[in-house]
Amino acid sequence: MTSPLDRPPGPGTAAKAAGPQVEIRRSARRRKSVQAYRDGDRIVILMPAGFSRAEEQRWVDTMVAKIERRERRTRLDDTDLRTRADRLSAELLGGAATPTSVRWVDNQKRRWGSCTPEDGTIRLSSRLRDMPDWVIDYVLVHELVHLLVPHHGPEFWAYVERYPRTERARGFLEGVAAGAGWRTGEDDEADAD
Repeated sequence: MTSPLDRPPGPGTAAKAAGPQVEIRRSARRRKSVQAYRDGDRIVILMPAGFSRAEEQRWVDTMVAKIERRERRTRLDDTDLRTRADRLSAELLGGAATPTSVRWVDNQKRRWGSCTPEDGTIRLSSRLRDMPDWVIDYVLVHELVHLLVPHHGPEFWAYVERYPRTERARGFLEGVAAGAGWRTGEDDEADAD
């Protein structure tokens, strides 16, 4: 069962309050474990259906605090993203891909990233922020290569595959896309682009 709520008021409260929007997803199959992840500007918390309201609130507080601590530690800003893109271009593409800007955006719901070769801009979906660094690096490489090769032909993939975790990162992103119910395929928009 899915029930959106806002923090700090209790479950089912519709009033906006300070703090992130939280969505509780209860599962009868889940017995003890609680998981949480960021989905855009809300935090989704997965928990057993049998938890009491008090247990639910305790876990919401715990998991929101955990995610916020992790985000404070690891959150990359646009400057950090540009630095990473420059490093990846130098290491894997001989510095040939030189974007004019690299930034996070919140409006990409079915794309992990996009590139406009004409003006050299690269945008990454903010949904990537909570993913492993090697996944973010893969999407950056994918978009950097579009500055050199705008299509997804063999030359494009030869460049992208210089990144040693390409296959693993693509599998990771395909799994996330499948879990979100997106259709997936070789040329699908749910991939980096």
